[in-house]
Amino acid sequence: MDLRLPAVAPSDADRAAVDAVLGSRSTRDLLLPALHAVQRRSGWISPGALAHICERLTVPPAEAYGVATFYALLATEERPPVVVHVCDDLACRLVGAESVIGDLGSLGATGERWTWKRSPCLGQCERGPAALLQRAGEGAQDVVLTCVSAGSIVRAAVGGADVMPPRSDVAAELRASVPQAGQPGLRLLRRVGAVDPTRYDAYRAQGGFAALRRALDLGAEAVIREVKESRIVGRGGAAFPMGQKWEAVALATALPHYVICNADESEPGTFKDRILMEEDPFALIEAVTIAGLVTGAEQGYIYIRGEYPLALARVRGATLQARAQGMLGANVMGSGWRFDLEVREGAGAYICGEETALINSIEGKRGEPRNKPPFPTTHGLFSKPTVVNNVETLLNVLDIVLEGSAAFAARGTAGSTGTKLFSVSGSVQRPGLYEVPFGTTLQELLDLCGGVGAGRTLRAVLLGGAAGTFLRPDETAVPLTFEGTRAIGAALGSGAVLVFDDSVDLPGVLLRIAAFFRDESCGQCVPCRIGTVRQEESLRSLAAGGPAASGAQLTRLDEIARVMRDASICGLGQTASSAIQSALLKLGVFAPRTLP
Repeated sequence: MDLRLPAVAPSDADRAAVDAVLGSRSTRDLLLPALHAVQRRSGWISPGALAHICERLTVPPAEAYGVATFYALLATEERPPVVVHVCDDLACRLVGAESVIGDLGSLGATGERWTWKRSPCLGQCERGPAALLQRAGEGAQDVVLTCVSAGSIVRAAVGGADVMPPRSDVAAELRASVPQAGQPGLRLLRRVGAVDPTRYDAYRAQGGFAALRRALDLGAEAVIREVKESRIVGRGGAAFPMGQKWEAVALATALPHYVICNADESEPGTFKDRILMEEDPFALIEAVTIAGLVTGAEQGYIYIRGEYPLALARVRGATLQARAQGMLGANVMGSGWRFDLEVREGAGAYICGEETALINSIEGKRGEPRNKPPFPTTHGLFSKPTVVNNVETLLNVLDIVLEGSAAFAARGTAGSTGTKLFSVSGSVQRPGLYEVPFGTTLQELLDLCGGVGAGRTLRAVLLGGAAGTFLRPDETAVPLTFEGTRAIGAALGSGAVLVFDDSVDLPGVLLRIAAFFRDESCGQCVPCRIGTVRQEESLRSLAAGGPAASGAQLTRLDEIARVMRDASICGLGQTASSAIQSALLKLGVFAPRTLP
């Protein structure tokens, strides 16, 4: 390729950062890791650094620039070496994020050493207000700050913060994030707080890698049969049968096959996969390896959102230890079968939670969704057959392999087997991650969380996050199953449960949801790119106007919602109006409306 590179040289530091991450490799899929390397070293991606990356990877500068400017955590303009991203999304707003932001604003300019900016959900919803601190330079690190104040943010930005605090210091915080930790009967959460997530031998002592050993003994066909007979479906929102997906890739004739763990958990209100990766990373390594075994893959990827530095560190550490112990590599568990994993870091793009956008991101392209069909099971990563599952879905495989499909299906209901993780936040007394059998009612889950605070009453529950559906207090008897929520026009989604009491400004909540989708639309298709903007404009008009404007604006919102739902390429546009429409219809926000 005849590249036209700008006549600008990279700094020695930028050149060294790029060369260190690339080594002798020069494939396009290393573009995002190279961009991360430069940003960590210099705090931004200069024209010279971008030109050097383009030269090393043979990528046209316009395409590389398009990728660098696609992600919220990357910068192509010079900025201070310390940047703090302060969450102003739904859960953090309910616990004072706007006050923190107001206090930061009153401090004035932050100068050359550090700065701050607003951020969408950081996946720390049970312990907000939250912030993500990025520090570039020789001691580069990313660190999540929780339960923040303006003062604690300033102290961390100026004085430094440790991305990996001592385990003894996080024990109390872990108990608050997972109130059920240590209770009998848990499945996916049974090791949380009981097994050191940083030590391979601790995981092995608790039966770790026994499922992989059994999978190797059973063989691929038998494992797929067990997965199919368990009737497990995906836990990320689409609820597609897992066994059917695995079988399609296993039977595909095109080679090679790939496995991807989608850990780009960015739905506002959702943090389940973060806790699983932070507290049980070896289980994820084992589950992804089993997926590779049964689908005929020799290479897998775990794509983790960039806002999860501790999860990234823990999963990378677990991968290194597993490889050193022969659980990954050229001879997995002495079986003669080859399988290895690579951990890839996202860079701040909600849309990359969509499987084809994630695939494009790994390939070094803008994280924009692809038209489907063809589906990833036939044309996925590098146009080869690919399995894509999220963290929670994959971890269920360990029990299915060890205990059998019948034991797994005995939990839950006929249409929703097993247990489900729910990320609960907002106006509840004990926010956190909860595991319950499918069929548990929403009210029973709220009771586990202690309900709303004293003197308050329940106003609404947002089930499924920003792309979900609002439920009224009289709908909390709904069983938390795929079939139960479907019967009332809702969906479980990713398992986010945002609770709002009677003190919450619901119009403000809807405006924040609309702003979120406007910002996060990748802009590829017109219905979503324009529809999300017009949706927010209409809501702001309703919020500012009187009853005379309500009828026309509500009709306009209905029309916008219909167009986005019917014509958008991917689920972002198709669900960008779901929560807003349900609130207008069920909760009487802005103007009273009745169910048809």
